Amino acid sequence: MTRIPFKGLLLAGAASAALSGPAFASIDGQDLLAKINAAYAAGSGVLKAESIEINGNDVVLKGTTFTATGPQEKSIALGNLTLQDVTEADGGAYHIDRIEFPEVNVTEDNSSFNVKDLYLAGVVVPGSTAGEGLSSMMMYEEASSGPITVTTDGKQVFAVEKASGSVALAEDESSLSFEGTVTGIKADLTSIEDAEGKEAIHALGLQTINGEISVSGNWEPISGTVNLEDYTLDFADVGSLSLSFALTGYTMDLVKQLQETARTMQADANNEQAQQAAGIAMFALMQQMSFQSAQISFEDAGITERGLDYAGKQQGSNGEQMAQMVKGMLPILLAQAKLGALQNEISEAVNAFIDDPQSITITAEPEKDVPFPMIMGAAMGAPESVPALLGVSVTANE
Repeated sequence: MTRIPFKGLLLAGAASAALSGPAFASIDGQDLLAKINAAYAAGSGVLKAESIEINGNDVVLKGTTFTATGPQEKSIALGNLTLQDVTEADGGAYHIDRIEFPEVNVTEDNSSFNVKDLYLAGVVVPGSTAGEGLSSMMMYEEASSGPITVTTDGKQVFAVEKASGSVALAEDESSLSFEGTVTGIKADLTSIEDAEGKEAIHALGLQTINGEISVSGNWEPISGTVNLEDYTLDFADVGSLSLSFALTGYTMDLVKQLQETARTMQADANNEQAQQAAGIAMFALMQQMSFQSAQISFEDAGITERGLDYAGKQQGSNGEQMAQMVKGMLPILLAQAKLGALQNEISEAVNAFIDDPQSITITAEPEKDVPFPMIMGAAMGAPESVPALLGVSVTANE
């Protein structure tokens, strides 16, 4: 199978995120850079510049590199970055009107990554990260990139036409909303060399994949309420997978504790005992949250029928026979899980979906918030009680 090293892609993405990620005083370029790095410390990266020039209200970071710290330290050269119309406000915070990045090119082994027309707008760098509100975080109002391409052995295997995102802060800074889209996604899977994989891709009609991703939601850091209203992956001739959830307890204090724990893990990455201790600490921190609701839904666009046909062929039969086999085996498998009334609900929904593949939806909506420790306790002690605890239901073709 052809392997595509995405380390370069992820590193380049991290480099762009280094200057993103909210607030506003004459301009000291070194102070600005130091505060950017302080605000981004939890992201395991450092932005460096060979020199800094001040041109009016613009700050030019010359010869910049972004280094992702950790066990395997990696750096990417970003060139000269111009931070346009920089202003400072009370508390030593900075507001940057716009940052335009040079074209990014990363080559690793036989693969390369390229992104054009990348910029951030309305970037806010906090004067201090010690506060409790959103003003202690670095954020942006808008982020956008033009074409993104990944090539292997000179052949384009992945591309994105455009990616954009925006963050809106409430006037009283009590909450923020976010949304983003990735359009023109194209993946070429014909380079896969594994014989079985190649056969499956051909049978499922996945030689090329085209689609888009969209996301929207909001966060209230004081109450810790996170509402991911929609996260959808929509691919032509495959289907649309949508996810949404809501939880509470994800407060600013919890965010900073999690960041500190992550830094501890990264600083002692080769110490197994330290890693285990930090992992337990992070697990304990996550128990401060409570579950409100969740939903996952799939709308079919042809992949189900092709999948049944392929699975049937592998068993020496056909798609229709495989569908009947799945419907017959499902109640037996579900009986082992001891799901009570939900077992019949799942069987009915799956049967309806297999007979007429349109959509299938799983919803979890308890009567009141359920603390994460209660969910984990039930999962370990009586897993069959979890569906009722979370108010799980399954429907099809509605």
